[in-house]
Amino acid sequence: MPDPVSAAHYSVDSFHRDAFRLVQPTGRGHRSGVDAMLLASALPGDLAGAVADLGAGAGAAGFAVAARCPRTHVTLIENAAEMAECARRSLALLENAAFSDRVRLIEADVTLSGEARERAGLLRNAYAAAIMNPPFNSASDRATPDALKRAAHVMGDNLFETWLRTAAAITAPGGFLALIARPASLSPILDALQGRFGGTRIVPVHGRAKAPAIRILLRAQKGNRAGLTLEPPLILRGDDDRVSERAETLTNGRAALFGD
Repeated sequence: MPDPVSAAHYSVDSFHRDAFRLVQPTGRGHRSGVDAMLLASALPGDLAGAVADLGAGAGAAGFAVAARCPRTHVTLIENAAEMAECARRSLALLENAAFSDRVRLIEADVTLSGEARERAGLLRNAYAAAIMNPPFNSASDRATPDALKRAAHVMGDNLFETWLRTAAAITAPGGFLALIARPASLSPILDALQGRFGGTRIVPVHGRAKAPAIRILLRAQKGNRAGLTLEPPLILRGDDDRVSERAETLTNGRAALFGD
């Protein structure tokens, strides 16, 4: 792979008001943005311990957690070789030196189970939290010809069951799960949470106040027996098309989604 810092097919992008930078492909593959930053905001700012970023891509959400939660150590878990290499190059950037010693990369398939998952380095009960921004487009949606982007965007059968199975296995009792997905995925997500995570809190995300939700942000806790709470919505833009103050603070790592 050519040096992403200088090659035309890669860019180095700034996040959290330049708190960290990320090497990403240009013109192909998945490029991180608002979704990843909102996902990172779902964890408490004072969280301590290991955090697993499942299907991390280039590492945007995991880097954002490391940048805003200084007591965490983040493991980026990514199966696509090119995206994992982008994450590796991002870790080597001088601009990320302040926290790069708290971030590591494991190249592994999130859907592994049992001994295969353990051999890959995803150990049982090892993490204080797991976060995920999984592929949530249906295979019936119009598919992109870009294989790298398709792998990042298109869900397989039983995606949430297999991903949440892994999250439940590697998260310690009392640990958090945070995810972002389409509202249409809510039913399989809730099914997959059963017996694994509870105390579920959901924030609908709307592009504008009068428009339907375009995403859901969810946080739950392993072993929690409390029921589901539907939180007030997050509105990304006002009628004047300006980014809302709340969305701006969340996407720039200056606030926590649930106020903690």
